[in-house]
Amino acid sequence: MSLGTPRVHHRTTASTSLDARALALAGAPHGTLVTAAEQLDGRGRQGRSWYAPPGRALLCSLILRDPPPLLPLAAGVAVAELVGADAMLKWPNDVLLDARKVSGILVEGRPQQQWAVLGIGINVAVALDELPEELRGSAATLGLGPEAIEPTLERLLELLEDWLARPAPAILAAWRDRDALAGRELSWSGGRGVGSGVDAQGRLLVQTDGREQALEAGEVHLLDAR
Repeated sequence: MSLGTPRVHHRTTASTSLDARALALAGAPHGTLVTAAEQLDGRGRQGRSWYAPPGRALLCSLILRDPPPLLPLAAGVAVAELVGADAMLKWPNDVLLDARKVSGILVEGRPQQQWAVLGIGINVAVALDELPEELRGSAATLGLGPEAIEPTLERLLELLEDWLARPAPAILAAWRDRDALAGRELSWSGGRGVGSGVDAQGRLLVQTDGREQALEAGEVHLLDAR
């Protein structure tokens, strides 16, 4: 079954990922898609919220059965290709334009039951002055009209279908070509260092005090502004 079928669309919902998770637990098939024009409690990493004005962003979540090991990276590459040649990837889940976030990706699931929910938000038609003031300096937009949301979704599903089937070396190479953290000074909850790519498991590599370590998860902050 191809991605996006069956599809459930909401005018308003709390979270497409919460909806998709409930459907997955109820046995919904691989490829099931949940979309919404508005989310009241959009979810990001670390318990953060994802805000978008109603009808201005692509808000979607997919149920994936037997997801590939590098799902977060493959999804990031697919979204970056959609956004364009200038899009960069900030590990683990942000797509950037001009160093600002245009898309967020959240992967949740139950590995022991071999399913995952892939949540993606893309600022397709968001006007930055519509955002809360605290987000305007860090957000980006594709600058399109609301009528572009459905075509953007169709293209996203095509790219996801392609990249989720690619071998790991191709996914890693594509990610590394767009790595926004490589060679940059970083901080995280356990320390600070310089980004040096991702390893074969999709972990972030950092150089610190003459040694390399791999970060499994967590929030990473850029220290050197460019």
